Amino acid sequence: MTLAAVTELAAATNEHLANISNTLIYSAMAVYTLAFFAYIAEWILGSRSKVGRTAAALTAGAEARARTGPAVTVQKAGGTAVLERPRVVVRSAAGARDVPDGPGAHGGTEKGDLYGRIAISLTVLAFLIEFGGVLARALSVGRAPWGNMYEFSITFSTVAVGVYLVLLLLKKNIRWLGLPLVTTVLLDLGLAVTVLYTASDQLVPALHSYWLYIHVSTAIFCGAVFYVGAVATLLYLFKDSYENKLASGGTPGRFANSVLDRLPAAASLDKFSYRVNAAVFPLWTFTIIAGAIWAGDAWGRYWGWDPKETWSFITWVAYACYLHARATAGWKGRKAAYLALIAFACWLFNYYGVNIFVSGKHSYAGV
Repeated sequence: MTLAAVTELAAATNEHLANISNTLIYSAMAVYTLAFFAYIAEWILGSRSKVGRTAAALTAGAEARARTGPAVTVQKAGGTAVLERPRVVVRSAAGARDVPDGPGAHGGTEKGDLYGRIAISLTVLAFLIEFGGVLARALSVGRAPWGNMYEFSITFSTVAVGVYLVLLLLKKNIRWLGLPLVTTVLLDLGLAVTVLYTASDQLVPALHSYWLYIHVSTAIFCGAVFYVGAVATLLYLFKDSYENKLASGGTPGRFANSVLDRLPAAASLDKFSYRVNAAVFPLWTFTIIAGAIWAGDAWGRYWGWDPKETWSFITWVAYACYLHARATAGWKGRKAAYLALIAFACWLFNYYGVNIFVSGKHSYAGV
């Protein structure tokens, strides 16, 4: 067999793998859609819980008693008088009232829990199919599957779902993340297969480096974890407003009563978002350093204020300000949450805006 024939056969095989990858990605989107409806059923069929509302009302009463002075009761135990003061619930460190977590999306019902388990099973299946699509894409080009925005998007959504599934194994009360996760994954994949799609192709010579595996893979993982923290932060803001309204004697709307009272307490959501952001921040620092080292090898300089470099640094500064604010007494709770959302918005702009609207040295800038 001649060299030309071998080359033609290899090209045909690569095209075949690329078509398989596309089919798997579309199949994963179909299964994610089924999981989306299953998560919706979990929220709808799960019963409403009065745990959060009752706890918030008790908290408000306890704070009122704290202002007027706690009552003292006397109990007799074996002829000895025992003085007991009622427990006063105060503001937690995060700024949210110390209320118990809600029962979750299923609301403590068997039917809701059943649909939740079905949703998780479908999410696992979709994750495996999408992972197969990413792997087939990598094999079709013989390199890491993140050489352009399309490949970056399908890999990012795969990693985001993987982070969610790992958290499910480590932390039971995390199913509230399933519905927003699947929704945004579907949006991300929809944008990838329509606007951002790029046919399989080789990279420019400057990007043929082992740093492609190190730098970009850590950036994708950090983005997935930052996304999880951003969802928790956003839900914290809604839940904190809900708890404040209950504590002040207000009446939340039907949506808030049926959804927000099933979420974890505001303090739990705030703590969760802080922990995931703080845990991945050192890796984001490494990502920027690795990119600088790669730039030195590829372009002869470590830092040149390329748009991607600049916005990566801006994102780093934003998250550093958030973490610093959490360690400062006057910037806890909602103020720090706003900083976290601004930081994630910077990451999103670095992900989409810089690549699409700004020209730079990165291979997929100006898609």
